[in-house]
Amino acid sequence: MVGAFHGHAHNRKCQLLWHPTYIKGTGHTEGEGCEHIFSSSNDLARSTRYLSPFHRHQAIEEFFAFWDADKYAVLSNFLWNHYREALNVIRTLEIELTTIKTALNLTDADFSKFYNDERAYLDGLQQPPAEDRIKIRYIEVLNELNQCKSEWDLARAAANNALNTAPVGVGFSEIHATIMQARKRVDTAYTKLQNAEALVAHIELQAGVEDRWEIGDANYMRFKDEASLCSYRVALDELERLVVMRLFELSKLSLSGTGFILQDDAIHGFADMCFSGYKLRQQIGKALQRRSQAI
Repeated sequence: MVGAFHGHAHNRKCQLLWHPTYIKGTGHTEGEGCEHIFSSSNDLARSTRYLSPFHRHQAIEEFFAFWDADKYAVLSNFLWNHYREALNVIRTLEIELTTIKTALNLTDADFSKFYNDERAYLDGLQQPPAEDRIKIRYIEVLNELNQCKSEWDLARAAANNALNTAPVGVGFSEIHATIMQARKRVDTAYTKLQNAEALVAHIELQAGVEDRWEIGDANYMRFKDEASLCSYRVALDELERLVVMRLFELSKLSLSGTGFILQDDAIHGFADMCFSGYKLRQQIGKALQRRSQAI
């Protein structure tokens, strides 16, 4: 099982298999228990960095002993509040779920069917046939070859005009430098052209192409459109993944433990947890702002 927050960073198939929402018996467990302990114990690094091995082990043992005693002291209130919260969530969501099921004419069995259908659909997704993938790659290397030819033509033209474009009255060293620069550009362009030619010939051998395709003919345009469509689908899937991932993360902001919402009779017992929850909410909010800018 992965953390509820970390799960949305994986692909959808990974979520269906390992996300706590879909694992029977986990309920809405966030799966971040170890993360909370690690976060609190990070301060030990500064205080134990220059201690002897004995005193370092002693400090770590005392810290976790105090951690256990501190959490055990508020465990009753913690369980009681979460129990009441769970009852309230069940009562509220059951009403909403009944309304949705009535409006869409659904039953409980439909949700399991939707889950299984989605898993079957994702398992059945396959890449294009190997032959089509090779020909799509062939289109790409043909474009690279055409670009290398254009660069080589430009380099030769610039080399032929190197002396004509040189300013009048320049010395021999400047003329020599101009010629060497033009020659280097021609050699570099020719090397790239040779490599592109060899790559095209290799792909032609794999794809079984006897006559080289011309840019703009029927075969070229067909697989060029296919390559563009594949690139578009990849970009669209990535954008959809980011947006859906952020929507799920936003929904986590309202869950218990990440907000500054407590019952009146639990304020004193949960003062420290409340403060840590507030800080966690601030960190999550900043992370989501950065995520929005990235999307």
